Parts: sequence; structure tokens; C-alpha cells
Amino acid sequence: MLFGRTPVLPTPEEALSGRAEPAFSVPDRHTVLGNPLLGPYPPHLEVADFALGCFWGAERKFWQTEGVWTTLVGYQGGHTPNPTYDEACSGLTGHTEAVRVVFNPATVSYATLLKLFWESHNPTQGFRQGNDVGTQYRSAIYTHSADQATAAAASRDAYQQVLTASGHGTITTEILSADGRPFYPAEGYHQQYLDKNPGGYCGIGGTGVSCPIGVAKADS
Repeated sequence: MLFGRTPVLPTPEEALSGRAEPAFSVPDRHTVLGNPLLGPYPPHLEVADFALGCFWGAERKFWQTEGVWTTLVGYQGGHTPNPTYDEACSGLTGHTEAVRVVFNPATVSYATLLKLFWESHNPTQGFRQGNDVGTQYRSAIYTHSADQATAAAASRDAYQQVLTASGHGTITTEILSADGRPFYPAEGYHQQYLDKNPGGYCGIGGTGVSCPIGVAKADS
């Protein structure tokens, strides 16, 4: 999967076996927002999962959004239980680098988060985001309800229209239920990485094309 070969997702049989328990601990609280990283979360909050390339810069996009209560980075959409960063980067777990966003829907809508997601990366690049190449950089939305699934699909279709009109290719983002696709938190040093390392690497960059969803709620 490395050294110039085209990245390929492993089958469940090819994936690393992983482990029954995490190989590391996760910090208790968000370094910027101050709230707990792990659930259970207060009942008035909702959870959204997004993958849009290197999770360092992706996480910062969301924690800077008003109404977001906490964020954490991790691995999702693969086969290996409780993977490590090195394992995910090997391409042999099937996971992508994801951000879990816990938000207050009374303050920020899921549509607004979708708009931020689409505009913060190039969703047409398959197993790649900019110079970052590998299955762990693929674009994905893992939904937590039927309403989220409907909204995510509608936003993809709306954004595809404006991307096509702007000369971009076909969206490759996978939209799947989070049910059966556990989110495994990443190692502590990855959590809020760009808060701890303000000059650190951020590979996040959009197409420059505005997504025509969520604007009314965001601007009202």
C-alpha cells in the first residue's frame, strides 16, 4: 500500500487483528474547550463523526465553531479493534482518521457542521487529501441517526452540483451509519494537537467552492 502503489482497503480477513482493550489512555478533558473528551455526554448534546484528511487540522476546524462542546480525534470505518496510529497508518486496519464532534443543536445545526466539513477539504480525491496519501485520509461521514443520514446525503448532492459547475470531479466521500463502525479515540498526543503545537502541520484545505447548505441557519 506504500511506495507508490495505489492504496487499497483491506478486507476483514486481511486486516490486523488488533486487541480487546485500548493500548493507551486518553486525556480526561479538552485542552481548549475544557469539557470531557469521552462520553457519556449530557443528554441535550448530539454527536457527529467526520473524516476529512489529517485529523490534526480537521479537529481544530470544529473546536473553533460556536456550539461545539467537545471534539476528539480517532480511527473509524475499519476492521481492527482498538488500533494504534502506526497500525492505522499502515493501511492494514481499514480505518480513516476521524473527528468526533459533540455539539449543542440549539446553538449550531448539523447542517452548519456539514457545510464546514465540505468546505474544509477536497472530497473528490479518494484515498488522499492533498499531499497526504493513504486509505486513512479518505473522506467520510458516519451518521448517528436517520435525520443525519438524510441531511448528509442531501448535502453531498447539493455540493456535487456546485463542484461540477466549478470543474471539479465526483465526490468520493463515504456516508455510512456509525452503528457497527466504532470510533476508537487516538493517542493522547493527537488530541487537540494544534493547540499544543500551534505551528504544527495542518494539511487541511478546501476547494474554494462554497457549499449551498446551512447558510440560512448559520447567518440568521
